[in-house]
Amino acid sequence: LCFSALPALFKEELRNEEALEGEAVTLRCELTKPASVEWKKGHTVLKPSEKYKMRQKDVTAELVIHNLNEKDA
Repeated sequence: LCFSALPALFKEELRNEEALEGEAVTLRCELTKPASVEWKKGHTVLKPSEKYKMRQKDVTAELVIHNLNEKDA
């Protein structure tokens, strides 16, 4: 018997969010099963910092971007 595990897929994909410069915004996605999420902007992997906070619980992953500016679009 040979089988491979199905990959996690997006159950609910990211949506565009609007916020004012200097404020914070939360981006959220939902997966079909628990899996590690890596947040990227273009080809750059985002790392937890004062600006970026990542949270993950079960199948929901969140990225909070603080102190928004034009480069965050």
